[in-house]
Amino acid sequence: METLIEMQDIAKTYTTGGVEVKALSHINLQIKKNEYVAIMGRSGSGKSTLMNIFGCLDTPTTGRYLFGGKDIQKLNDNQLSEIRNQKIGFVFQSFNLLPRVSALKNTELPLVYTGISPSERLKRATEALKHVGLGNRLHHKPSELSGGQRQRIAIARALVTQPALILADEPTGNLDSKTGEEIMALIQELHQQGNTVIMVTHERYIAEHAARLIRLKDGQIESDEQAIV
Repeated sequence: METLIEMQDIAKTYTTGGVEVKALSHINLQIKKNEYVAIMGRSGSGKSTLMNIFGCLDTPTTGRYLFGGKDIQKLNDNQLSEIRNQKIGFVFQSFNLLPRVSALKNTELPLVYTGISPSERLKRATEALKHVGLGNRLHHKPSELSGGQRQRIAIARALVTQPALILADEPTGNLDSKTGEEIMALIQELHQQGNTVIMVTHERYIAEHAARLIRLKDGQIESDEQAIV
């Protein structure tokens, strides 16, 4: 299976108040296309930093990060922006939706910067919302929808560019357990349709939906194994 992500001896150090803090060190891993990976670890273990590097929102201090064979550190800001917008779909715990526009407009947003015509954007956004079960909520604003429906919009928005990778950061964190299970079933379905999924969670029962579990501790990989389901 083709490799989508490769990290070679990645380290990330921040300087706060004159003090160096090592967020990540000696991270070596490969993620293949169509893998479903969960990342777990306590607060401060480096999960968010690793996700930000996966998503090209941050760059490592040392080491190499290859995404689809491209060395991320060698790309300029425009090239990085293009990868984030077209190759990676983000699903956040807090949904990150625009409150005053419809589900359709929220879903369409990543396509605005791609040069796709308005009619094609509308078509793709409508299809994405239908795919996540919101075909009858196209013109509702986030405030008119439940938490689970808002997260479905976020997933539709992540899918609309047909990305190589879906990054889900605590996707059920703001949902009750029943709604959370529905969202996890939807993410499982997306994976089965060929999407590569990397998910951060602190809940073991959520991580067990994935086929591979990576545990972080003190900025390093503590374990990397096939999940026991």
